[in-house]
Amino acid sequence: MSEERQLLRETVAALVDKHASPAAVREAMESERGYDESLWTLLCEQVGAAALVVPEELGGAGGELADAAVVLEELGKALVPTPLLGSTLAELALLAGDDPDSEALEGMAEGARVGTVVFDPDYVINGDIADVVIGADGDRLTRWTEFTATRLEPMDLTRRLARVEVKQSTDIGSDPGLADTAALLLAAEQIGAASRCLDLTVQYTKDRVQFGRPIGSFQALKHRMADMYVAVQSARAVVDEAIAAPSPTSAALARFSASEAFTNVAAEAVQMHGGIAITWEHDIQLYFKRAHGSAQLLGPPRDHLRRLASEVF
Repeated sequence: MSEERQLLRETVAALVDKHASPAAVREAMESERGYDESLWTLLCEQVGAAALVVPEELGGAGGELADAAVVLEELGKALVPTPLLGSTLAELALLAGDDPDSEALEGMAEGARVGTVVFDPDYVINGDIADVVIGADGDRLTRWTEFTATRLEPMDLTRRLARVEVKQSTDIGSDPGLADTAALLLAAEQIGAASRCLDLTVQYTKDRVQFGRPIGSFQALKHRMADMYVAVQSARAVVDEAIAAPSPTSAALARFSASEAFTNVAAEAVQMHGGIAITWEHDIQLYFKRAHGSAQLLGPPRDHLRRLASEVF
């Protein structure tokens, strides 16, 4: 990782640590817009989070997909609700169009406007608060100029979702494979959440005392946590490689690996936390819900596995 990208990671991590405590995340997910607007402003002004993939001549930072992935991974660690994923995809969609809307791009880069891309109209990230909505069907991109949006109440309350119905749209260009890009960015976010889920579990087993000793000292739990670590690091390697060299195959592999790792780690975390893990007051249940919600978003793991199988057989 470059020095600049590492600095980006550390800066976002510091902001998350200061402004996105578990209590703050819960308050944000229950707010009117589903995210902490003051934190979003800080991320946009101090980090340029929403401007990373936008060229400098259009008001952006002129960064790469990997830069956005780094930020999403750090936000994923604390399950921070933000419009970043949807807006980044909308920016990439507009940039792929025949005549990019510079005004919309500048607004999203500043964080003043929220964007999203519709892959499945029944589950659209930030669909009810988005100002810029792009439809992507794998062939063409369309700008949804008139639409209705209905907020959903998903299992994962840290992820704002809506059902969106298009009323009027205009074609803006060919789809460059935005679903694959979305898969890569979401996989990076999943890796961040999985790694924090593991960290919380390790810490809990150090603090929880049973039979006069920390439960983490029991060999059976050590083995299970070692398996969790291997799962996270193996998936991270796959995702990092896929982001460095994007392709339809690497995107499918990254999504499958990240989904499986996060889902399994979250399940083990619940088991090792015991009954407290399924109480509303404990944060592990939020990670469990995020793991299963993210795994089904943009196509479940079995779809990506079938796609990989078709490449081999």
